[in-house]
Amino acid sequence: MMNATQKRWYQRIGPGLITACVVIGPGSIMTSSVIGANDQYAMLWVVVVSVAFMLLFMTLGAKLGAVAEAAPGDLIRRKAGSWLAILVGFGVFFISAAFQSGNNIGVAAAFEAFVDSKLLVTLLVVLFNALAISFLFIFKDMYRMLERVMSVFVATMLICFAINLIRLKPDITALLMGFIPSLGKSGKLIPVLGLVGTTLVITAAFYQAYLVRQKGWKIEDVESGLIDARVGSVIMFLITVMLMSTAAAGLYTGEEVKLTNPVAVATALESTFGPSAKVIFCLGLFSAAYSSFLINSMIGGYIAADGLGLGNRQDSLGPKIMTTIALLTGMSVCVAVLLYDFDRTPTIIAAQAVTVVAAPLVAGVLLWLTSSRDVMGDQVNGRATIGLGVLGVVMLVAMAGKTAFIDLPDSVQKYRQSLEAKQTP
Repeated sequence: MMNATQKRWYQRIGPGLITACVVIGPGSIMTSSVIGANDQYAMLWVVVVSVAFMLLFMTLGAKLGAVAEAAPGDLIRRKAGSWLAILVGFGVFFISAAFQSGNNIGVAAAFEAFVDSKLLVTLLVVLFNALAISFLFIFKDMYRMLERVMSVFVATMLICFAINLIRLKPDITALLMGFIPSLGKSGKLIPVLGLVGTTLVITAAFYQAYLVRQKGWKIEDVESGLIDARVGSVIMFLITVMLMSTAAAGLYTGEEVKLTNPVAVATALESTFGPSAKVIFCLGLFSAAYSSFLINSMIGGYIAADGLGLGNRQDSLGPKIMTTIALLTGMSVCVAVLLYDFDRTPTIIAAQAVTVVAAPLVAGVLLWLTSSRDVMGDQVNGRATIGLGVLGVVMLVAMAGKTAFIDLPDSVQKYRQSLEAKQTP
């Protein structure tokens, strides 16, 4: 039997592939498409920067999972006490549960593009949530099945988005020029931070530690973890670049383009290149939404259960229950939106508020654990890694500032306006 170092590169991937699925969701599709439609190829360089930092933190997560003798929650309790483990667990759980409604709505949107009945779409959403929950409890080796399912979703996304991009024949010279840093047409830093935020998903990087432990990697498999993280990062890079370039080639007009949801992108592409573009894009959208839908809930469920001391193994009941709660929370909000036109702005506000604190905290804890010699031994972070990690934390703090002082006030103002509009006779 081959050991880890004798396996071919494609046999040594898995956790990074799964992480790529949660990063490429409805939110990243929307952000990438809007930026491509408005700034054309000018922001492609941001993808390189954000993926590079995501690779850094994914590598830290993978090394922590392979080298440390205990799960992250146990390590945090030993070194700092239960309060920090609980804070990290609840912070990640609330982010996942709040944004889970967006993943549900992304799945629903893919169906709504072709199905007129809201009731039927709602039933399909409930069905796919039921499938996700059954997935947690039926399979004994859940990780292996998860790896196979996510491989199919990644392949579908790559094929679908590549087909649309190739058919639109992007300007290769302009595309390559997009990797030269600039601030695009607006000349503002805010869109840059927004794009970084959809790719540098620190909770997913932290979850790498759990995936690596589920795969069974040990200290001798660290090299495999590095290859895996790189492959996952390349997948994120390719899909994000294809999405931005597709919007740049098919939707850019020189004037501001307003897109309200991912299906609007598909509809716009249909007017540009025919019905097949919409079908192909929606297939990719469904793959992105449902893969993110499943992994996002597991990130919240497993890290929360570990933080609360309810277990961290793939066969533990605690993580499965917490994951189920995250799934049902997102499904309930989505069903309310579909059937009763429920305004989910409060859930978005809640998620944004928690993200302000939780994202920099999780990054700081991951960097701290992997920089501790008593945890990592000879695999402890070097000075260069620590320096880059600190820079990554600073970027997350900057994004938290954007959320706190721009996104949150904007969401609250829009919510108040909607309430006032309803109250006006």
